[in-house]
Amino acid sequence: MKLTFRWKLLLSHLLVALVVGGALYGSLSHILGKYMVEETRTALMSETRLACLTAAREIGDMRRDAPAAAAAIARETLARVTFISITGEVLGESNVPPAEMKEMENHLNRPEVQQALKSGQGSAIRHSATLQMPMLYVALPFTTAGGEKGLLRLALPLAALQQTRESLHALLGLSLTVALLLSLVLSYILSHVTSKSLREMAEVATRIGRGGFGWRVPVSGRDEVGELATVMNEMAERIEGEIKSVAAEKNRLGTILRGMGEGVMVTDAMGVITLVNPAFRSLFDLTEDVEGRPLIDITRHPSLNDAFRKTVASKEERVEELDIRLFGGITVMTHWVPLMEKEELQGVVAVFLDISNLKRLEKVRRDFVANVSHELRTPVTVIRGYAETLLGGALLADPERAGSFLEKIHRHAERLSSLIDDLLALSELESGEKPLVMEPVAVAGVVARVCALLEEKARRKNIAIDRHGAEGAQQVMADRGRLEQVLVNLLDNAVKYTPENGSISVSAEPVEGMVAIVVADTGIGIPPGEQTRIFERFYRVDTARSREQGGTGLGLAIVKHLVQQHGGEVSVESTPGKGSTFTITLRKA
Repeated sequence: MKLTFRWKLLLSHLLVALVVGGALYGSLSHILGKYMVEETRTALMSETRLACLTAAREIGDMRRDAPAAAAAIARETLARVTFISITGEVLGESNVPPAEMKEMENHLNRPEVQQALKSGQGSAIRHSATLQMPMLYVALPFTTAGGEKGLLRLALPLAALQQTRESLHALLGLSLTVALLLSLVLSYILSHVTSKSLREMAEVATRIGRGGFGWRVPVSGRDEVGELATVMNEMAERIEGEIKSVAAEKNRLGTILRGMGEGVMVTDAMGVITLVNPAFRSLFDLTEDVEGRPLIDITRHPSLNDAFRKTVASKEERVEELDIRLFGGITVMTHWVPLMEKEELQGVVAVFLDISNLKRLEKVRRDFVANVSHELRTPVTVIRGYAETLLGGALLADPERAGSFLEKIHRHAERLSSLIDDLLALSELESGEKPLVMEPVAVAGVVARVCALLEEKARRKNIAIDRHGAEGAQQVMADRGRLEQVLVNLLDNAVKYTPENGSISVSAEPVEGMVAIVVADTGIGIPPGEQTRIFERFYRVDTARSREQGGTGLGLAIVKHLVQQHGGEVSVESTPGKGSTFTITLRKA
């Protein structure tokens, strides 16, 4: 059972009262008992002196007169009277018949007798062998009328004194009980009054401990309790301020961590995770709580655990690039910082930055530079070779071949111009410097204009272009010029890769709030393994044939960028030897 301060205070008061009452009871009992004995001794001594005077007058021969004198004195004093000779022989006894006195023991060695013989008076309290009870003895020497010396001893039983003492004890016990009851009541009242302020402080402290930092203790005085209440209120104000500051700081830290694109992980010195942010969960695809779990449990990547162990061992910052086989493989740049306190490692903070896209972009850049260099090298080499030949005298020595050389120089120069134009167009699309001008555009009109542009090129290969499927199509939200550029690229490719006497069709149909524009041909087709890559820059299914047709390898990449900028999609379906179908979807107007 838990005792409150109020009960402890009450019990302490009661204990003090018990100790004081017990001590008082014991001391009074002892003092009064001793006083009663001394008073009885004094009274009995006075009576003994009076009896000695009487005995000195009345007794001539002790052996003859002592028994009668003992009986007479006993009647007057109500005490036991004994006459004893100097040698200790009992000559008269008020409580023993004369015939039996001869059988009584010699009283010379009795303490009161010895004391009376030595100092003129003697007293003792002891058990009487004759009466079988405690007695108070008083003895005085006297001289009879006949000049015989002897001792007169008076004795009183202590039974009456014992009864008086018991009555006194009962009275003291009753008084003590009443005093204790009064003390109990007063202690209860005092403890209630005294502990009221403390109970209020305890209640307020409990509320503060549970988060109620706005509570305050009422200050009712300037004593120690009042000072304690004032100190508690000041402490509560400081705690409230600190808690608000910590909460604000925690909120700021939480906001920063949630808003960080980099993953953040905090562990203790043993590798148990104590904090992660949403970016870390997203990076490692964690859906369950990981706080309180070892790092090795949530990720089985050896490189990650090795980096943690190296940081713990060296106690130094580390920046390391890690390849993690996750979701096809990602590359992260990690920054490991040990948390030190008084040269002791408390934990590790790690920041993870996914640089997979940067790596891919770097690879794309390298591939782009390599592809551009490769695409530029062939026409430049051809132009330089023919130009050197012409400069070497072929222009005048062989005019017919010179004309052929000039024609090839012109064709490759046009190829360079087309490549540069496509590169500039692609760069412009990616930079977003020229925004789209979105407006309702009639699909049939755009298709008609594009078909008219490519009609002569198709006629040279006897290719028929059917655009009736686009007539009556719904309008789309698009940039008219950019949409024409998309269709020109698709139809131009269709004409290039469709053999003579082939056919091309352009159609449009509504699809779930969008308009699908379809360009289908009966060309050479695209192998299934190549269809996912034809929208990459400079990618060609048949490199030699594409260069022969004059392609730059950027047309479909431009188409993909333009369609995506319109919020649409582009796809391809193709069967080698039977043809290809390109589909773009745009929003309805």
